[in-house]
Amino acid sequence: MTHGRGPGGYGSRFYLSEEEKANKPRVTPELLRRIFSYFKPYSVRLALLLLTIGATSFLTLFPSILTGKIIDEGLMEHNLQALIKYILLSLGVMLASNLTGVAQSYINTWIAQHITYDMRNQMYAHLQKMSQRFFTSNHQGDIITRMTSDIDGVRQMVSTNLTSILSDLVTVIISLIAMFQKNWILALIGIVIVPLFTIPTRRAGQTRWKYAHESQACNDEINSILNETLSVSGQLLSKLFCREKYEYERYKETNSRMIRLNIREGMAGRWFRVVLSTFTSIGPMLIYLVSGMLMIVYKAELTIGDVTVLVALLGRMYAPVNSLLNTHVDWMRSMALFTRIFEYFDIPVEIENAPDALTPARAEGNVVFQHVGFGYEKDRPVLKDVSFELKAGHSIAIVGPSGSGKSTLVNLIPRLYDVNEGSVTFDGIDVRRLDLSFLRGQVGVVSQETYLFNGTIRQNLLYARPDATEEQMITALKKANIWDYVCKQPEGLDAVVGNRGLKLSGGEKQRLSIARVLLKDPTIFIFDEATSALDSISEQKIQEAIDPIIQSRTSILIAHRLSTILAADEILVLQDGRIAERGSHRELIARGGVYRELYDTQFSRALLPEGEADSAPAGSQAAAD
Repeated sequence: MTHGRGPGGYGSRFYLSEEEKANKPRVTPELLRRIFSYFKPYSVRLALLLLTIGATSFLTLFPSILTGKIIDEGLMEHNLQALIKYILLSLGVMLASNLTGVAQSYINTWIAQHITYDMRNQMYAHLQKMSQRFFTSNHQGDIITRMTSDIDGVRQMVSTNLTSILSDLVTVIISLIAMFQKNWILALIGIVIVPLFTIPTRRAGQTRWKYAHESQACNDEINSILNETLSVSGQLLSKLFCREKYEYERYKETNSRMIRLNIREGMAGRWFRVVLSTFTSIGPMLIYLVSGMLMIVYKAELTIGDVTVLVALLGRMYAPVNSLLNTHVDWMRSMALFTRIFEYFDIPVEIENAPDALTPARAEGNVVFQHVGFGYEKDRPVLKDVSFELKAGHSIAIVGPSGSGKSTLVNLIPRLYDVNEGSVTFDGIDVRRLDLSFLRGQVGVVSQETYLFNGTIRQNLLYARPDATEEQMITALKKANIWDYVCKQPEGLDAVVGNRGLKLSGGEKQRLSIARVLLKDPTIFIFDEATSALDSISEQKIQEAIDPIIQSRTSILIAHRLSTILAADEILVLQDGRIAERGSHRELIARGGVYRELYDTQFSRALLPEGEADSAPAGSQAAAD
């Protein structure tokens, strides 16, 4: 039977690291019930697995018992017929054992794969329900690790550790029964000797674990040096500052340290095998000695076949007993994996449908914020007492300094977050009472950071509306002012955009994003910095796409570009999470407040021809008018 080994090699699976000791999970009846609930749907196959494990363990040991018959009744009595019979029987048992082992492996793998299949589906469905707060507060790598490595660890636990424990247990029980049937004295000697086998295993495991972790730390340091010094920027820096020799010496020293650790780890394993070989020889020698004394001195009724069987059974017990004596390590690691996974399952769903969620027959697009307060953390408010109304068919521009809460405000409409105070209503109904799919289906967002899938233009468009016809896609592309670009591609709609739209320019990605939202046909359009960080030509093309939408649809515009802001019916100025000013462009300029300051520092240059911005006086009234 194969037993897994951890990073420390031989015996390291039997040793908990200091970190694992410090973070040992608390095993409770509730935790165990929760774990075994995943096995419940597969109880029939689990029973078959137990049956095959028992059969495989028995059949694997049976040839050792038959060896005694071969020696005593075949060889010692010169009985050729008995010899052939027991040899054929032994071969038949081995074949049956192997076939049963195949069945065991299949059932075991099937159960493990289906349990992890269920857990992955459950985890993915749960994560999809999480609010944006969850994804902005947790590292993406940690989320992916729970979905992949942790759940895969459960699969390994079920397919390897659980089966090993059961198989080891059955093997030890059957071996002990057979040994006591042969001779209880020799059986007791075997039981006393076997636990001593674990001493070198533990010591070697600790040593190799220690060296393996130090070696891994060195390897990480080497990778860090390589990433820093062999990158384009790193190489340039080391050359300009003449640090090549220093970097080489640093790499050489770390590499030398890792080699020394690897040698020590390898030799620790070698000495372990020497000690292990010595201990495995002690048991059989003692059995030979005691059985010889019993047969020669006390004339005990022992045969050579019996002694051979006892030695063989003792040898079969070494690995299973050693594994069982250290089962707590595998057990604690398995419990830690389940605990980590359940931590995510136990994170409450912050935003979900109300039990009586409403799905109106039609949507007009009236949005009202009433005394809204919100903060990602309760003691750090981002929005404070925000109130305004957006009527269907109208548009509002939201401006303000960076960090004033503009994007946060619009994220409350499709319930990416929920308000802490006040309410947001859609057509007179609190958004928390609306069906989430209905609500989010009415809102289309074009953000500064456009996300495109690594597929074709067609696939990215159909993500918004899977049943869209090619004619509808073309119409959306024309309205988004990007159809000319698509026509120039040899593959047309089937042109690949690359990972995150890498093959497109910033303006092309943005216009494709607008086309995707147009295809969705929402009631409310939200443009969140849609023309930010683009050159003037790209901005103009996007503005040409946005203007007709603003004129005909309910729209919210967050922008740093004056050309976008001027198209809105009303401008809201956010400062420190509050609406500091509101009104038209002309009114706010005349007021000389926050908006006028933003205009003087950011907006006014957008009105001037390229090349003249640098010479324009701040706050030019001509530009303002």
